[in-house]
Amino acid sequence: MSKTAFIFPGQGGQFVGQGQKWAQDYPSVADLFKSVDRISQKPISKLCFEGPVEELSKTENLQLSVLAVGLSAARIFKLKGHEPNFAAGHSLGEYGALVLAEVVTEEKAIELVAERSELMARASDGSMCAVLGLDPETVEGVCELARSEGQVVAANYNSPQQTVISGESRAVAAAVRFVTLKGGKAIPLPVTGAFHSPLMAKPAELFGKTLDQTPFKKPLFPIVPNATGQITDDPQEIKDNLKKQMTSPVLWTLTVNTLNQAGVDAFLECWPKPYVGPMIRKTLGPSVKSQISAAV
Repeated sequence: MSKTAFIFPGQGGQFVGQGQKWAQDYPSVADLFKSVDRISQKPISKLCFEGPVEELSKTENLQLSVLAVGLSAARIFKLKGHEPNFAAGHSLGEYGALVLAEVVTEEKAIELVAERSELMARASDGSMCAVLGLDPETVEGVCELARSEGQVVAANYNSPQQTVISGESRAVAAAVRFVTLKGGKAIPLPVTGAFHSPLMAKPAELFGKTLDQTPFKKPLFPIVPNATGQITDDPQEIKDNLKKQMTSPVLWTLTVNTLNQAGVDAFLECWPKPYVGPMIRKTLGPSVKSQISAAV
């Protein structure tokens, strides 16, 4: 029997105009953006629709905008008759998955992401690069070689041939030199911090205290936390993995394979353009006949 997973992207795929047409066409989406603006007390809708991209890309604005656009896409998919059997989110996208599964309310997710983003913005020292054309083990070795220059780790296992590295800028630059020597390609990411690395330890500790005080409900359907890549419907396990998420790598390849093995053959990406969809295709390979589509 066909199974569907709603997939929520994280940071990195932002563009000016994201969600604007949806807000014009769907009153429920317009209401959602108004809620994000009101609860966060920030002009998130204006930044999404009009930019400038430099302000949109600031961590404290970007995370809220990604949540708003992801939840908007999920609403549109449901209006079109799609229903999820599973949900997963890439990094920050996990908060959209939790709202969809009613683990937390939309309002609570906005509050959580607002706090998370402010804490991470204040720790915005470092950088991230996507490494293409090298297998994950080689990238891990590159990071080890570069650690004489500072902290750098493999942060996102996005596909068999794409791994993101994260850490102190000097160490990331050293790792990039090794990537080039090994025949890979490094692309700087439009983020302002070393996310999913030990440099996020302090924000993670502070945010963990907020999560401890936040009630989580049992999800309506299973989710796959990206800190483990394993299916769960246990509220405490979901919460514990959110605590780990800020400093641990995003196990996206494992997440996708887990969903595929669970029978998912429709991956609906909650975003206006393909962003994590191509990662899913590269992970599953050409022999897997799955529907992978964005909410265009």
